[in-house]
Amino acid sequence: MGYKDDIPKLAAEVAEQKKKRNAIILVHNYQRPEVQDLGDFVGDSLGLAQEAAKTDAELIVLCGVDFMAETAKLLNPEKVVLLPEDRALCPMAQMIAPDDVVELKAEHPGAVVVSYVNTPADVKAVTDVCCTSANAVKVVNSIPPEKPVIFTPDRHLGAYVQRETGRENMIIWNGLCPTHALMRAEDVLRAKEKYPDAEVVVHPEAPMEVIELADAVRSTSGMLRYCGETKASTFLIGTEIGMLYPLKKKCPDKEFVIVTGELVCPTMKMTTLRSLRNALRDMKYEITVPDDVASAARKSIERMLEIGRGRAG
Repeated sequence: MGYKDDIPKLAAEVAEQKKKRNAIILVHNYQRPEVQDLGDFVGDSLGLAQEAAKTDAELIVLCGVDFMAETAKLLNPEKVVLLPEDRALCPMAQMIAPDDVVELKAEHPGAVVVSYVNTPADVKAVTDVCCTSANAVKVVNSIPPEKPVIFTPDRHLGAYVQRETGRENMIIWNGLCPTHALMRAEDVLRAKEKYPDAEVVVHPEAPMEVIELADAVRSTSGMLRYCGETKASTFLIGTEIGMLYPLKKKCPDKEFVIVTGELVCPTMKMTTLRSLRNALRDMKYEITVPDDVASAARKSIERMLEIGRGRAG
C-alpha cells in the first residue's frame, strides 16, 4: 500500500493523538490537501500568528515551515510547539542574518527595521516591527513618513510595498521566494490568452512585472476573500500551487488555474500525514528559541499584531 492508501488510517491516528495531547493543528494554505483537511485552522502567516497568540491548547503543531513554528513559540513561550518536519526550512528566511540587519542599521541611523515574518527568530530580535504579506503595507504606513525604512528580506514584497505606499525612503534587502520568483509576465500573458475573461490574482512576493498585470494582489487568505466576493467565475492564480485546494473548497462553482505549473514549494510539501502523526505520537520536532533572542523577537511580532489587527491584505 502507498501513502494515498494510508491516508484514512493516518488521519484517524492524527485525530486520536491530537485529542490525547490536547493539541491544536495550525496549517498553512500551501500544505498538502490531506494535511489541510486536518487543520483546526488553515490560513496565511498572519492568521497562523493570530491563532497561535490566542490558543488555549497545551500543544501547538505547526504544519508549515520553520519560521512559522518559531513565531508560534515566540507567542507561546510556556507551551510546546512542534514542527512535523525538521527539514522544512524556508529558503527566503535563510537569505538574511542578524549581522546583516545590524550592519544596515549602522549604515542608516534612525531607520526603522521592518522584517517580513519569513525570517529567523534572531533576525526578528534585531527588528523593530515584523509584517506579513497581508499587513506589510499597513505596517509601513504606520511609520512616520520622514523615517527611512529598512525592509527585509523579500525584495519583491518590498517593491510592492514601496509602490503601494509611495514611500521613497526604503532600503530593501535583496532576498526573494524562489517559488514566486519563477513567475514571469509571459506566463500571465500566455494564460490570459487561454482564459481571456479570467481575473489575475497574485501574491505580493511575485516579481513586479507579474504584479503589474494583476487584477488583485493578495496574501493567501486575502485571495480566498477576494475570489469569494468578486463576481468573476475564472481566476488565474499567481502563488504556490497548494493554494488551489482551499480556493476550490471555498468556491466550488468557480475555476482556478495556476499561472504556471512550476509553482511548487518543495519545503511546504515535506509535511505528510505520516510526519504529522509521528510528531503528535513521538512529540517531535520541538521548537526552541533562546530566552534572550525570544524576548527581543517577541516584541517585533507583538508590534505587528497590534498594528495589523483586523482584516488586511
